[in-house]
Amino acid sequence: MPRLILWDIDGTLVRAGEIGALIFDRAIEKMLGSAPGRRVLMSGKTDPQIVSEYLTQFDLVDAAVHVPAILEQIEIELATQAHEISAQGYVLPGVSELLARLAQEKGALQTVVTGNIAPNALVKVAAFGLDRWLNLDVGAYGSDHAERTELVPIAMAKVLAGRGLSFETDEVWVVGDAPNDLACARAAGVRCLLVATGRPSFEELGALRPDALRHDLHEVDEILELLLS
Repeated sequence: MPRLILWDIDGTLVRAGEIGALIFDRAIEKMLGSAPGRRVLMSGKTDPQIVSEYLTQFDLVDAAVHVPAILEQIEIELATQAHEISAQGYVLPGVSELLARLAQEKGALQTVVTGNIAPNALVKVAAFGLDRWLNLDVGAYGSDHAERTELVPIAMAKVLAGRGLSFETDEVWVVGDAPNDLACARAAGVRCLLVATGRPSFEELGALRPDALRHDLHEVDEILELLLS
């Protein structure tokens, strides 16, 4: 049966290390002259949303006009520090084997649905060689839309336009680690597997009643059977 697997990146596939948060501090300081006074919670949000939240800490007449320039600077910051991702970060349990095996499954297509802007998503997965198994050209990113709940339909439209493939909603899985990943799936009427590899606990995620819940992805055979069932 055909399957479209839409992966979240941060906290689901990889942990990028401290650089993932630092690039926001550095970009904002370069563009506005001072760094934010405190960190915002990033889990499950798009990069434009994160930047907008940071900008509420500044006395700005029209904060929204600064978002595009800061996002461009964030792209520059991560590109220059890409080596820090592989040095500080790591791939989460089971991910490499699971991606590799899904890539061999006839009828299965996997890409990403992530809050990262597209260039930064590529940097993060390429740092660990995961890009070889992901169809990143048909993924959906924070640079496509600031609202996470809009991203699944964007990915499905890209898959149709770029691959000529159409999937029914019960043939699509979102795999993530945060409540917003589930909200993203629910908004599009597709299925969702949540893994407790991010900030929310297994119990907190379970209370949301996703279609499937696991502690992580290390049970590759079982996860593969689930996603293809």
